[in-house]
Amino acid sequence: MTAEGFELGLNSFGEVATDGDRVLNDAETVRLLVDEARLAESVGLDVFSVGEHYREGHNDSATPVLLAAIATATERIRLGTSVTVLSTNDPVRLYHEFATLDAVSNGRAQLVLGRASATESFPLFGYDLADYERLFEEKLDLFLRLQREETVTWSGTVRSPLVAQRLHPRMGPGGIPTWIGVGGSPNSVVRAARYGLPLMLAIIGGRPQRFAGHVDLYHQALEQFGQPTQPVGQHSLGLVADTDEEAVETWWRYWQPTVARLAEERGFYKPDRARYEAEIDHGALFVGSPETVARKIATMARDLRLSRFDLKYDIMHLPREARARTIELLGSEVAPRVRELLAKEPTNV
Repeated sequence: MTAEGFELGLNSFGEVATDGDRVLNDAETVRLLVDEARLAESVGLDVFSVGEHYREGHNDSATPVLLAAIATATERIRLGTSVTVLSTNDPVRLYHEFATLDAVSNGRAQLVLGRASATESFPLFGYDLADYERLFEEKLDLFLRLQREETVTWSGTVRSPLVAQRLHPRMGPGGIPTWIGVGGSPNSVVRAARYGLPLMLAIIGGRPQRFAGHVDLYHQALEQFGQPTQPVGQHSLGLVADTDEEAVETWWRYWQPTVARLAEERGFYKPDRARYEAEIDHGALFVGSPETVARKIATMARDLRLSRFDLKYDIMHLPREARARTIELLGSEVAPRVRELLAKEPTNV
């Protein structure tokens, strides 16, 4: 991947922001996301993506609707998902939603499919976690066939069969860009390669370089399956501010309580200051001034042979001014600096 072709984007989970001492309500947060996507486009970022969650404080439960609203407020920026929980979505409905989004946005739709690390959607929509693997495998097969074939006849165990179905509105030939999101499972890496799909690494803790073996496995599997080379992306959390000190102190104020809650829910590590600073220095937090964040992204691009980096910029109750400043600096200063660094020492994709 050339420096000019390296993509930078934003991920949001629809987490509620604050305005001064006031916590925005859900509707205000949804409208804020539309404004932030418009800002992201104005500063030249490549992609704006929204997740899919069903928990308190998150407002990304109807992602295609939100992306369609963003499509009408923007003209160029590509619109996607940071995760679509395919296991608890119906592939036919998902095709209809994203074919419509692609039409509304004039060909800017894409998505990342995942099995889900947060599992609230399973009981909400009546699915059994015991079927976790089977649901994803069968639905992925159907969704890709719907994208790649004009008419589809299909049968499986997770939904009713299809006989010579042709869906409308139609996506373009081959469908829309569809990535597989991976949190660490080698089986998921191989699955992405088997279907010839791009790979998105969700790296939220620890040294990102530990995923280098996954990238090697992915490229080896692509070759073994006779698939062409595909891009690899990274999704990580962080904040950009005018100085390192401002970024570190601001993110700590909101990251610490968020990770403390996750530690209780999922058994994650407890968020002490030393661990936090280690994550910034050599881990998966991209927190700092534009120069600091740009250098870290460029290092990850080389080490993991990335074609794309997405920053998850919102975290619970982060002030809207800090969110906006991150977007502004990521587009106006970080992105050009990353490309300048990569031009001097390119990645080896």
